[in-house]
Amino acid sequence: MDAPTDEEEHSIEMQLPFLAHIFKNRLEEVSVVPIMVGSIKQEKEADYAQVFAKYLNDPEVVFVISSDFCHWGKRFRYTYRLEEYEQIFESIDAVDREGMDHIASKNLSNFHNYLRRTKNTICGRNPICLLLATINLLEQKGQMQSQIKFLKYAQSSQVRSPNDSSVSYASAVCYL
Repeated sequence: MDAPTDEEEHSIEMQLPFLAHIFKNRLEEVSVVPIMVGSIKQEKEADYAQVFAKYLNDPEVVFVISSDFCHWGKRFRYTYRLEEYEQIFESIDAVDREGMDHIASKNLSNFHNYLRRTKNTICGRNPICLLLATINLLEQKGQMQSQIKFLKYAQSSQVRSPNDSSVSYASAVCYL
């Protein structure tokens, strides 16, 4: 990874303090292997899923995937809006929740279609897609059963004007 990309990447810095807290009594037993998932062509997801499947299926391994959801506003060059919602923040919520529903249902094809249609600025779309592809592979082989559950959703601010901006956040857990 080049220096400018590293400077822009923030997901590991956001997650390490939480991981350190969770594993505070076992820090010397835990190894962290950061994997930055850049752009992956959709047709390559299955190949990468094959690589990650044995690790996802290992009870000693934990995957942490970091992603914001919608970055809405002119400064993000994203102002997609569902006109049936009076307030912009309600539209953002609906768009994000549709994506969350596709993730929770583990329907990779629908999630891809949703991303193409809405162009939602989910910065971790590629690691999310890779996780879904890996889960789908293991479930199709009968090697895993899983459930993805969203725990919390929030927006940094309630956008009421086209001049406002907001970033959405969602947390989820995948039970294997």
